[in-house]
Amino acid sequence: MSLLVKAMPTGEAIVKVTPETAHWKHVGFEARRIVAGSTVEIALPERREGCLVVLVGRVDIAVAGQSWKDLDGRASVFEDRAPHAVYAPPSSVYTVTAHTDAELALASAPATGKFPARLIDPASMKRSTRGTGANTRYVCDILPETEDAESLLVVEVLTPAGHSSSYPPHKHDTDALPEESVLEETYYHRVDPPQGFAFQRVYTDERDIDESMAVGNHDVVMVPRGYHPVVMPHGYRGYYLNVMAGPSRAWHFRNDPAHEWMIAR
Repeated sequence: MSLLVKAMPTGEAIVKVTPETAHWKHVGFEARRIVAGSTVEIALPERREGCLVVLVGRVDIAVAGQSWKDLDGRASVFEDRAPHAVYAPPSSVYTVTAHTDAELALASAPATGKFPARLIDPASMKRSTRGTGANTRYVCDILPETEDAESLLVVEVLTPAGHSSSYPPHKHDTDALPEESVLEETYYHRVDPPQGFAFQRVYTDERDIDESMAVGNHDVVMVPRGYHPVVMPHGYRGYYLNVMAGPSRAWHFRNDPAHEWMIAR
């Protein structure tokens, strides 16, 4: 099975990954286009929490007895600003009304209902720069392990043209806390200009997984295990939204020893 999930070029549904389609246990992900003036409902299954990220557009969101009006989002994921997001417990139904054309992403993972629905305000999100030189990228922690959730971890990354990202290659597929944790992961890619592409490789030490992909705008790459670096070609900058979840809500990774030498340079 390919780890690359191609996007639908038109229509509301852009792309969707479920534990069943991915043949794993934890991460669910979907992205949708919402037309200005329309209202949609997005339901969470039983025993799965959600984090709805407003990637693009201005929307109202109601869920679990709470509502937020005029969440004024970005015109593009490549804007230098953090997104709005709304956390919700299992079995919740998001009602979203779009004032402009909008793009939404829903991350989900196992949960029991421990935490109530809440708005995750852009001002509360930590933004940072990671790497140096042509390995520089820009990170926004939407739902990190320091914030309330039962399983979900959500982060977005902007990678300049000609730069590498998720690099040196790292993995999180071994239960060896505190050195390494087990986390499934999805990468939802956006490319600017949109006719471009990113390169992503997913591989294990044993090479029982070793897949290299040319990834288009709106495509998803699934990472069940293994290392998973990304490279943007000259002329095209990249964005990706990461969703991670596993048996423990902790992000601890191990770099590929073959490439770790470059960190010390």
